[in-house]
Amino acid sequence: MTTETVFALCSAALYAAAAFLLFVLPVLYGWVSGSAKSGCITAAGVAAAAAFVARTVEVLWRFGQRAPEADQRSARSR
Repeated sequence: MTTETVFALCSAALYAAAAFLLFVLPVLYGWVSGSAKSGCITAAGVAAAAAFVARTVEVLWRFGQRAPEADQRSARSR
């Protein structure tokens, strides 16, 4: 596993945790109950999954676009 992949997964996990907490805080503080509670928990899971995938794709996409330039520079220096 490369450094970029590990960075992408770790930062995505942090983004997902933040997104999850954003939607679950009203439930934790007791501000919602009943079906709204269930909806908040479902929304939290969906938001966390979306944040995880979006951040992972963003980081790896940027790395993929940058990598050919680095390969060309190292080939010229040889």
